[in-house]
Amino acid sequence: MPADESDDLQIRAVVDRFFAAFVSGPDAAVRADDLRTVLLPEALLVSAAGAAPTSYDVESFIAPRVTLLGGDTMTGFREWVETARVDRFGDIAQVWCGYAKSWHQDGEPRHGSGAKSLQLVRTTGGWRISAVVWDDL
Repeated sequence: MPADESDDLQIRAVVDRFFAAFVSGPDAAVRADDLRTVLLPEALLVSAAGAAPTSYDVESFIAPRVTLLGGDTMTGFREWVETARVDRFGDIAQVWCGYAKSWHQDGEPRHGSGAKSLQLVRTTGGWRISAVVWDDL
């Protein structure tokens, strides 16, 4: 397989692992540990949803999500990529994703969608996410 195709598959695998962390249930903390593997320790995560952007470092991003996804107020949560485009140049890449999510809250089914832009860099250990920005609809 040509290096370009191999890189794109590796990048998509990292993105898939990122999204796989967002599933509710008792293993939320275990899945969050995998986020620490795919994110650079210095990664920046920014939510553009809401009145003003909110920035997180890795730990301040993970902690509230473990609480929310591991709790019992929101059940059946999952988030998945619906569309994705990989743009790569040398050792940097950007993945532009359209995503969807579903869950139950207070016994009612809920659905949402949005877009994420993930920036990745090739490290000696493989591709890692250096930044994520997203907006929900």
